[in-house]
Amino acid sequence: MTHRLHSSGLLLPADFAEPAPDLREIASTRDGRDITRGYVTPMAQLAPQDTILQARGGGDWAIYQQVKSDPQVGATLQQRRLAVTKTEWEVTPGGTRRIDQRAAELLKQTLDRIRWDAVTAAMHWGVFYGWAVAECLWSREGERVVLDAVRVRDRTRFVFDGGGRLRLKTLANAEGEILPERKFWTFATGADHDDEPYGLGLAHWLYWPVLFKRANIKFWLIAAEKFGSPTALGVFPPGATATEQQKLLTTLQAIQTDAGVILPEGMTIDLLETKRTGGADYAALCDYMDAAIAKLTLGQVMTSEAVGGQYKAEVQDGVKDDLVKSDADLLCDSFNRGPVRWLVDFNYPGAAYPKVWRRVDDDNDIPPDALNAYAMGVERLARLMPIPARHIYEITKIPEPSGEEALLTPPTAPTQAGGLQSGSLDADPPAFAESDGEGAQALIDAEGERDPGWGQVMDELLAPLFSALAEGQAPEQILARMDEWYPAMDDGALVDLLTRAIAAAEASGRLEVGGRA
Repeated sequence: MTHRLHSSGLLLPADFAEPAPDLREIASTRDGRDITRGYVTPMAQLAPQDTILQARGGGDWAIYQQVKSDPQVGATLQQRRLAVTKTEWEVTPGGTRRIDQRAAELLKQTLDRIRWDAVTAAMHWGVFYGWAVAECLWSREGERVVLDAVRVRDRTRFVFDGGGRLRLKTLANAEGEILPERKFWTFATGADHDDEPYGLGLAHWLYWPVLFKRANIKFWLIAAEKFGSPTALGVFPPGATATEQQKLLTTLQAIQTDAGVILPEGMTIDLLETKRTGGADYAALCDYMDAAIAKLTLGQVMTSEAVGGQYKAEVQDGVKDDLVKSDADLLCDSFNRGPVRWLVDFNYPGAAYPKVWRRVDDDNDIPPDALNAYAMGVERLARLMPIPARHIYEITKIPEPSGEEALLTPPTAPTQAGGLQSGSLDADPPAFAESDGEGAQALIDAEGERDPGWGQVMDELLAPLFSALAEGQAPEQILARMDEWYPAMDDGALVDLLTRAIAAAEASGRLEVGGRA
């Protein structure tokens, strides 16, 4: 028997047949064999599989408009959406060639042109509904094809067909017109499989808490109306005539508007008041539903409700940050795979595709309570490797002084048997490359010229005082109200800024002392 050498290094029989991968898509939803939808032709409309949307709303997305109008839903969604749009975005080239750099520069210009933050905010509603649709408005600018705007459209005007194509429903064509390629950008999220082009949004999960909350408030208002003022009870003696009974009823009705009433002898009026002890049940149920809404939207409750301590709030705020980063990554990835590729293909065919991302978190951001440890450890760290002085300002979030960048270089020592190597922790202290004595002192002295945020922090802290002065209040009145203002003043931002400034000065000072050693 003859053998042949396989690429893996094994010796196999010559007639051994290697397994080949099946290149077909077998479980497609475009061939009418999807048992979860029944038989759907490629030209027929594909209905969303959202059970609440279908059962409670009859397939009309307007049902989720009612969910969105809830105050707690609106507040938590806004917090999540603004947390995405407040972050800075950056474009990374797809390669190092000149054409790759030019494609990345074009993308930067395009994002400024289309107002990327506004587009992100509008498309972020896809997280709530499950999907969103935007139209790309292309135009020509010389030899280039430019993206003038991205218009986010009402999703109720669109539908997917059995072939997975997006269609525009019109009065003339209820089934929907087939749309051109590279024109409409769709974003979907939340579904647990890829066979659902509409995704599954937060609205699906928020529907029941909002419904229960609204029903509870309805009964709460009825109870408040019923028991807010006592019900008058009239008692007439036996044998009272119909006329006397009517007079008593008229008197009871007058109680609601008149300051005093008179009654015939023998008739009495009592006030019926509620004997219930569970009147707070309505408020408790509303609070429970609000907490459920916050957990669904933000993953926790402490950034939407004033509960828990500071440490727990910081931990749970990290849970919200995870959701925000996920939203930003999903939106950017969808845009990178759609309009970004179209833009590059139109203008720079063959270029590596650039990408846009949002800097949701900063891996170099050290919390204020850890800055002191950083300032103490930076000297030891500098003995291992060169450290730009810029690093200190990036960590502490304090603006860097103007001028050439100082570089902290590790000490060098001759290699000896059993001796110290360059970068040893026991070597002599390192020094700045420019040791002109302007390290920490320059940081402190320059604060008068560089404002890292002192003005804004103090303006917010002293806002009540400034308002009183602007109103022309007398000094005696202002002093009398200081006891009222002081507990309400939030000095957290000031404390944070001072902590970072002190840490930056200490770190610079330690390195500067090492440079003169």
